[in-house]
Amino acid sequence: MTLSPIPICFDMETNDPDDVLTLAVLATHPRVDLLSVTVVPGSPEQVGLVRHVLWTLLGSRDRIPVGARSPGHPKRAVSEFHDHWIGPWKRSDPDGEGCDVLLDAVSKRPDAVLVTGGPLTNAGRALAAASARELPFFRSWTCQGGFAGDSVVPPGLRLPKFSGLETCPTFNLNGDPKAALALAASPLVARKSFVSKNVCHGILWDLAMHLRMTLRRPFHPGLELAYQGMDLYLKKKPDGKALHDPLAACCAIDPSVCSWEDVELYREKGEWGTRLLPGSSQRVSVSADRVLFERVLVGIP
Repeated sequence: MTLSPIPICFDMETNDPDDVLTLAVLATHPRVDLLSVTVVPGSPEQVGLVRHVLWTLLGSRDRIPVGARSPGHPKRAVSEFHDHWIGPWKRSDPDGEGCDVLLDAVSKRPDAVLVTGGPLTNAGRALAAASARELPFFRSWTCQGGFAGDSVVPPGLRLPKFSGLETCPTFNLNGDPKAALALAASPLVARKSFVSKNVCHGILWDLAMHLRMTLRRPFHPGLELAYQGMDLYLKKKPDGKALHDPLAACCAIDPSVCSWEDVELYREKGEWGTRLLPGSSQRVSVSADRVLFERVLVGIP
């Protein structure tokens, strides 16, 4: 049975290679229809990088709009790794502000899934506008961020580094806490899935995964670009890289990549946690199936 592509809007940043790895995978994944890309903060260098990746992978087929939280943002906001992996590329202007690009995409595809891999300002502004103007908004949101502590994660699934904790700082949610809490509480979003820090840190693209991926080549073009990036990364950091945003993207494609608990998200003293709440519209990951994750990443049905 052939599955219909999942319409996805991807919101990202570029201080970490994670997001561009994810962008590349989503751009050509056989089970994804990438509708839009929005960037935080949205400097000309960031927008140019996104356009360069999309053009490299899609060529003249690239019609994907790119939005920015702050068009013309003065700080480059791109890590040096991208220069070695992707560069050079030209600076570029966005197609519009991030919130407008998101709202336009979901107005055309009400079934679109929002996947976020950075601070949530674009999504938060889009939610505020949708609420005020009674516009369509995303019914499904997969967020890389949040944390599941000991009261949520069974003992056998806890990573040692997080054992004993109930809350933890998470970069993406702390990038705009008001937006994060508003999105989590919004009745417009029927399903909010938080791919938590404690689970992401257990999924590494290390030398062992790199060997497994090598044996699975050839890939779809976006994963090939990501593979080349990780080949470069591992030469300097052989311990590997935690796959935060790629795991979130794969959960948007196939939620069974992770196991989940229904929860309520909360913030306390600058840290984030979750409380069990059966029947909640919010859920948090408590474990991940590495074998299934790699199959979904590659695009194996």
